[in-house]
Amino acid sequence: MADNKGIIDPPIDELLSKVDSKYQLVIFASKRARQINDYYADLHEGSLFDNVGPLVDSTIDDKPLSVALHEINEDKLVLTPLAE
Repeated sequence: MADNKGIIDPPIDELLSKVDSKYQLVIFASKRARQINDYYADLHEGSLFDNVGPLVDSTIDDKPLSVALHEINEDKLVLTPLAE
């Protein structure tokens, strides 16, 4: 993710093919972004075993939401529906 393309990469159409709705995408990506943000906070505190770091190549300058969207796009994360 060294070449920062911002909001246009990955394309929204590719991301929507990974989930059932745009609302699921927002919730899924935001929860993962929070985990990534917590990972970096724990990294500064010296506690590395509470959260999973980025699953794609990224730098500290990449926003957690962008990293989460790239993880979803590269099938590093898969949304599994809960059984009813």
